[in-house]
Amino acid sequence: MNKDQTWAGLLVALRKELKTLPDKPEENPETTLKALWFKAAGDAKSAGAVAALTVPELTADQGEVLLGLVAQRLSGTPLAHITGWQQFMGVDMLVGPQALVPRQETELLGRAALELLADTTDADLRIIDVCTGAGNLAVAIAMHEPRARVFAADLSGEAVALARRNVKLHHLEHQVTVREGDLLAPFAAEEFHGNVHLLICNPPYISTAKVGTMVDEIAAHEPRLAFDGGPFGVKILHRLLTEAPVFLRPGGWLAFEVGLGQGKAMERRLKKKYDYRQVRRVLDHNGSIRVLLAQV
Repeated sequence: MNKDQTWAGLLVALRKELKTLPDKPEENPETTLKALWFKAAGDAKSAGAVAALTVPELTADQGEVLLGLVAQRLSGTPLAHITGWQQFMGVDMLVGPQALVPRQETELLGRAALELLADTTDADLRIIDVCTGAGNLAVAIAMHEPRARVFAADLSGEAVALARRNVKLHHLEHQVTVREGDLLAPFAAEEFHGNVHLLICNPPYISTAKVGTMVDEIAAHEPRLAFDGGPFGVKILHRLLTEAPVFLRPGGWLAFEVGLGQGKAMERRLKKKYDYRQVRRVLDHNGSIRVLLAQV
């Protein structure tokens, strides 16, 4: 196959037909084609990892595989599901339909968590990560903060298995433990009560009524359990705010992501109903509240 001609032709098709999501800004026609190209070559990589790379030569058979992958992507299959990879906070993660594909917006939560931990002088830091999904927050925090001992959990057994694969991939078994169970139930033991420096969560926060209006790339391919947050989208959040103080040590932090438009209401609720000493907000590039931090 002619590499240059194939690249040019497929890029034209992708520029014309590819539909991307605003919460995956790393995906564009060029990075999509590169990621699919490397997948066809037998060297799968995330869209974030391929941006600065030059695509290799393909055999005729690999060229046919590439055409099939492009067709699959244009049909609506998420790019990360095709390649099996997604980059999060500079770390490549294994992903799949077992859990929500990590989004760049959740990096706001990850970076805020690392800043909170950096201000802690303790030699050993205990972190709980619930609704862990692919384990991206747990793995990224452990990789960036060597003092961290992360205990992660998810209600989905499939997500737990995927998260454990990511822990093993990055050789973090000594830092990260993943359990299966409902929210904080896997940690209902004295060793956790009042001993946690940081409790972090990226919960389902889409209201049930809106789930049916979501684009097919999400609704038809990603697990509903990972984004359906109940009638008002805050069912899990209300449980989290109530249960978290039992686990947090004095001065410990609760950190969680909220959906667009939920931030101000959740901030008011934190300040009025719950016994947190201080509440901070983290804004996205549009000035919307996307993360709330609450200290006991």
